[in-house]
Amino acid sequence: MRIESWVQFPGWPTMFLSIVIPVRDEAGTLPVTLARLQALRRAGHEVLVVDGGSRDGTPAVVEGLADALLHSRPGRARQMNAGAAQARGEVLLFLHADTRLPEEAVTAIAAALAGGASWGRFDVRLSGDDWRLRIIERLMNLRSCLTGMATGDQALFVRRDVFERIGGFPDQPLMEDLELSRRLKRRGRPACLRPPVITSSRRWESRGVLRTVLLMWSLRLAWFLGVSPRRLVRFYYPGWREE
Repeated sequence: MRIESWVQFPGWPTMFLSIVIPVRDEAGTLPVTLARLQALRRAGHEVLVVDGGSRDGTPAVVEGLADALLHSRPGRARQMNAGAAQARGEVLLFLHADTRLPEEAVTAIAAALAGGASWGRFDVRLSGDDWRLRIIERLMNLRSCLTGMATGDQALFVRRDVFERIGGFPDQPLMEDLELSRRLKRRGRPACLRPPVITSSRRWESRGVLRTVLLMWSLRLAWFLGVSPRRLVRFYYPGWREE
């Protein structure tokens, strides 16, 4: 990511943004993601990587490319909470290891918060070329703006004081992003930023596009109807067990 400058809004400290990246066995993906964030680090923001027990050497590829490497019990919600607890920035941005921010991310976030938003997300674009992915990403973005719910693929960001006030992510193995969105909606609707993040389509490609869409819709419907995430996670991650 090339960043020539960033906008300092009145009242914002230099340490404006803390980027929290939860990882587990991402040695092949993480170096590219971190390399694209170095310009933001040079501009005064911080990058925190939280490892959840990788066995592929992921921690070794972080050296020199992040401001901190933290270790946590596995679980995306736990890892992101651990990173947030150590963050120094006034704004937290939760980024997946396979997601790339747009070049204008910082200025877009700052403008949204200066305009009164306390949290938000980016539109998403999937990395693959399959025409069906174009439909999926458009539906994801439209649904998110209409419902005010954001997913982890959309690089959710939130003012740190607001995140702390609502207790952070719930300690659950699935749908933690939607539950956080539901809590944040009580304080206001999200800023829906148009510059898209580019997120890997590997999940859809490895499991099959249609099969993945149907699975995700089914799981979200079940969650909305009150089924426990600890029951649902076994359908999303076969063989999952609590650690």
